[in-house]
Amino acid sequence: MKKVITSKSEKFLEEYLNNPSPTGFEVEGQKIWLDYIRPYIDDHFSDNYGTVVGVINPEAKYKVVIEAHADEISWFVHYITDDGFIYVRRNGGSDHMIAPSKRVNIHTDKGVVKAIFGWPAIHTRTPGKEEAPSLKNIFLDCGCSSKDEVEKMGIHVGCVVTFEDEFMMLNKNRYCGRALDNRMGGFMIAEVARLLHKEKAKLPFGLYVVNSVQEEVGLRGAQMIAQKISPDVAIVTDVCHDTNTPMINKVEQGDLKSGEGPVLTYGPAVQNNLLNLVIKTANKHKIPFQRAAASRATGTDTDAFAYSNEGVPSVLISLPLRYMHTTVETCRREDVENSIRLIYESVKSIKNNQDFSYYK
Repeated sequence: MKKVITSKSEKFLEEYLNNPSPTGFEVEGQKIWLDYIRPYIDDHFSDNYGTVVGVINPEAKYKVVIEAHADEISWFVHYITDDGFIYVRRNGGSDHMIAPSKRVNIHTDKGVVKAIFGWPAIHTRTPGKEEAPSLKNIFLDCGCSSKDEVEKMGIHVGCVVTFEDEFMMLNKNRYCGRALDNRMGGFMIAEVARLLHKEKAKLPFGLYVVNSVQEEVGLRGAQMIAQKISPDVAIVTDVCHDTNTPMINKVEQGDLKSGEGPVLTYGPAVQNNLLNLVIKTANKHKIPFQRAAASRATGTDTDAFAYSNEGVPSVLISLPLRYMHTTVETCRREDVENSIRLIYESVKSIKNNQDFSYYK
């Protein structure tokens, strides 16, 4: 399998990334994702909060999950001043440091309202005494002069706000944009479903292709769907940090680099026998990979699946990403391809009713 990603795939990726899907408001992005995978699955369902699951071989009793999360970080309208400025609070881990001068979309019942994060001009600031951006001082300006004018546009407390930045390619080999964390994961598991269909692979178990909601606020979507599916195995994909950029301490963050393959994590939530299967699969198919260690939790949906039900053997395959939680998240195309290949081959390596327990 030489070429994994096709031009049609990348058109889907661009549409999927450019569509806003903030935590708690993932529906429109989920529709795009489901429409893409629909030809490659046998059935699908969703839960009460919007997680979508495509199923291959739904009649099988043994269940394998491949999972990513669909939501992106954003902001909520929190307070509107009498003179029409808007203060916000986080919806997920939004970065206040990058906010000043960014363009945003405020999502209202009347449609999208354009706004900007304002910031005092350099000429008006006192050198050496400049305030850094914080949640106390960043604000939105939507061109209004009063609170009443703001509200007439449909803006109210609780409206969600997303950055206005679109997908692009850097140097023909790097994907760049907002929400690669973790709609790139959603793209990868969708491509696994497509490849299984293309190759007419016969799986001896049910494969549940899961695009979960609300990861950015505590793995909530994965917690809910893990209970609903009750899987036997879970392969989770998310992003991790490319630590080979300026201003990152490798002693603290580890040594991981874009272009050197997906990252396999060691940690309590990662089931070692399943991890060994993935490592053997990578070596067999000559798929490059890197290693990382998690202290207590992985901080990904792996934790939710691993500790659900009576304990689900789970593994984490991560994509190295630069500038996480900014509007210019960046990853290497070949890492995406190799992550897809590794998930695909790992799925095919699992046997029906395979027992990953330690003591048999």
